[in-house]
Amino acid sequence: MRILGICGSLRQGSYNRRLLRAAGSLLGPGVELVEWDGLKAIPPFDEDDEAAPPPAVREMRRAITASGALLIATPEYSSSLPGQLKNALDWASRPSASSVLRGKPAAVIGASPSMFGAVWAQAEVRKVLTAAGARVIEAELAVAGAPDQLTADGRLRDPELTERLAHILDELVAAVQPRVEAHAA
Repeated sequence: MRILGICGSLRQGSYNRRLLRAAGSLLGPGVELVEWDGLKAIPPFDEDDEAAPPPAVREMRRAITASGALLIATPEYSSSLPGQLKNALDWASRPSASSVLRGKPAAVIGASPSMFGAVWAQAEVRKVLTAAGARVIEAELAVAGAPDQLTADGRLRDPELTERLAHILDELVAAVQPRVEAHAA
């Protein structure tokens, strides 16, 4: 099974990219996290282009469709989610009736240098995903003080945070299982 990891930060060395790598290292056999790095190439959403979306949007939609679930790691900008991430989710949510997000299991985590760990941004991303029809895991992981909590190679220093992340991943994988079994029947 493939989980598509989407980092809401464009910065290559971002804390949320490290957090996705920490998540990838906790997955069991038969489950892989594939980090999608096309966020920067997604153009602004424009309804005029909806019928013939740009190549970067088509690629993103294909990546989402090919995955069993989504794991989004978001920073918090101005007490909300990053604009580029919101824009990508807008593209993914259209057209509404056949959105690639509809029914897709998803979890949202976040890291921030602040003492709140991007909790507001995570709530906003969960709201957008829910509105688009995704099946969102409600558990959250807010990694506050990210510079001290995440190693450069993408590990969490705090065993409790690691355990909570593993629990979220277990929930996400379990949310995919019923869909896989239904398609096999």
